[in-house]
Amino acid sequence: MEKYHSFTMDHVIPQVQEVDSIITTSSSSSSTNSPTATTLSRYENQKRRDWNTFGQYLRNHRPPLNLSRCSGAHVLEFLRYLDQFGKTKVHTQICPFFGHPNPPALCPCPLRQAWGSLDALIGRLRAAYEENGGQPETNPFGARAVRLYLREVRDSQAKARGISYEKKKRKRPPQLPSTSPPPPPPLS
Repeated sequence: MEKYHSFTMDHVIPQVQEVDSIITTSSSSSSTNSPTATTLSRYENQKRRDWNTFGQYLRNHRPPLNLSRCSGAHVLEFLRYLDQFGKTKVHTQICPFFGHPNPPALCPCPLRQAWGSLDALIGRLRAAYEENGGQPETNPFGARAVRLYLREVRDSQAKARGISYEKKKRKRPPQLPSTSPPPPPPLS
């Protein structure tokens, strides 16, 4: 398994083998000897690793959980667990740099998972759940609590950095000038 962090996680949590792959997306493809892995896209490989990691998390849960008994609350527990491996500085409200996008000095604020990483992760796990036989109505990754949590993380991280996440507006195609012939000159 490729390592994306400067530390090895074997001593941190030996039960979860692929936490690195679930919390980071690599721009380089993983090198494996399996012929099927080379035909999958980077997204498909990442989705498979994320799915396997979540399955490992459920097996290591105390008490162990079956996927069929997994709820949105378990997904939230998993996302909070992943925060310990985050690399995004999120300033607390008492920090003097709260609301500054580029703080001038270091501070003791915690490192967390970036909202964009969590959002992409949930998207991949939601798709993987349904690809592995789960029904869309029972998908714990699409639970209302998970959506609300992601929104809360997005908003709190935006406030902490002094950046607003505006909903992207759809770009309208530019109006092309009409190709009709020019009007005839006025009669004099």
